Amino acid sequence: MSKVKIKQVRSRIGRPKDQKLTLDALGLRKMNRIVEHEATPQIMGMINKVKHLIAIID
Repeated sequence: MSKVKIKQVRSRIGRPKDQKLTLDALGLRKMNRIVEHEATPQIMGMINKVKHLIAIID
């Protein structure tokens, strides 16, 4: 599978609990952190859920 790099670009403050937990599950606990995951359907679903808080890096 291909890899995807994700960076948190917006704050989690004031977001619903499920979005905060999704960010935690992706490994994004602080602003401007970058994590790399396999592009599985489960990861892509989590990315889609918090797409307004993150950016995909090439």
